[in-house]
Amino acid sequence: MMPALDHWFESAAAITSALNLTTPPIAITFSDSSPAGVEPYDAPMAEATPDGRTGSVPAGCVFWTKAVDRTFTTVAADHGNCSVGSLTHGFATLEEVAGRSDVATLLESGWVTMDMVPGIPVVTERPETVTYGPLAETPVDPDVVMIRVNGKQLMVLSDALPDLRIDGKPQCHIVAVAKERGEVAVSVGCMLSRTRTNMPRTEMTCAIPANRLQDVIERVEATAAIDSMVAAYAAEDARRFLPV
Repeated sequence: MMPALDHWFESAAAITSALNLTTPPIAITFSDSSPAGVEPYDAPMAEATPDGRTGSVPAGCVFWTKAVDRTFTTVAADHGNCSVGSLTHGFATLEEVAGRSDVATLLESGWVTMDMVPGIPVVTERPETVTYGPLAETPVDPDVVMIRVNGKQLMVLSDALPDLRIDGKPQCHIVAVAKERGEVAVSVGCMLSRTRTNMPRTEMTCAIPANRLQDVIERVEATAAIDSMVAAYAAEDARRFLPV
């Protein structure tokens, strides 16, 4: 594998410290070819459904959990079991996924409606590969940095970033929002992703455009310092209400 880039190692440490993250930030990189020295994701493809859906994981969002431990590349086929994720990541068009059984199930359940689907943010240029891995170890400059946050960490982000975007389903579209629109976006999650990734109910995901990460870190550090002062004041003030 290519050596990690030092500035991303430093950025990973800084955002982790500023927000007291418990899960390491990951790097997501879209490219026309696999980065030199990075191994492909090596799990076997699942048995195909009658309409041909298969993949190396149940959905692309599962790669977020795998990327905490190691760096790897993926191709469209790896993401193929989830039509929603294939759409948001630019691997498939709406026309290509509209007739698939998973899309039909989501529509029939009322989880989404067909008029909502064209408004889902997507990566506009079809990539050959998407590389995932720990931000601290990334050998290439990523497009998106993803972190997992709880309610308190989201509070800090919201105070630090007046333009913070908070969305719902599908969870994976925040990657496209960060990459294509340059916005920092949080998803409260979606049941499709939470079930497939087994993400704790206390966690949400936040996608940060990689070229904005340093500014985000500086804003978060400043906000966290102010919050520490307010917390100290509130704790001291509350002492008046303790039993004598």
